[in-house]
Amino acid sequence: MDGDDQKMAIMRKAFQMFDTSKSGFIETSKIKTILNTMGQLFDDVELNKLITQNDPEKSGTVNFDGFYNIASHFLEEDDDESTQQELKEAFRLYDREGNGYITTATLKEILAALDDNLTSRDLDGIIAEIDTDGSGTVDFDEFMEMMTGD
Repeated sequence: MDGDDQKMAIMRKAFQMFDTSKSGFIETSKIKTILNTMGQLFDDVELNKLITQNDPEKSGTVNFDGFYNIASHFLEEDDDESTQQELKEAFRLYDREGNGYITTATLKEILAALDDNLTSRDLDGIIAEIDTDGSGTVDFDEFMEMMTGD
């Protein structure tokens, strides 16, 4: 699996996580959240310009292709190493005690903080997909899997 395939897999996973109604579309307002979640740096002005280009009807939503066009613009320079590194950094930020895991409650807070539009049902759905063993905690591997879909 080369870098592009992996990038595609990561983005598809992120897209599906936020496409809670499985409509094949996500709100453009969530793209910022997704980029934040992926630990991706981006410029707001640039992001808004890309959103406008990929949502010419100003519907406030984009399909996966539109999302991919926007997000990949910011993911360009990345190789797999740095993606993993960035995810590790993001994880470490939230794993304040350094336990090697974060609680699903913390993860819920993170996601809620990143996106005010997520309802608690959305959040529960996302958490249920991530915490597959129902432990109430998410270790780095589960977190990685959530972000990379590997």
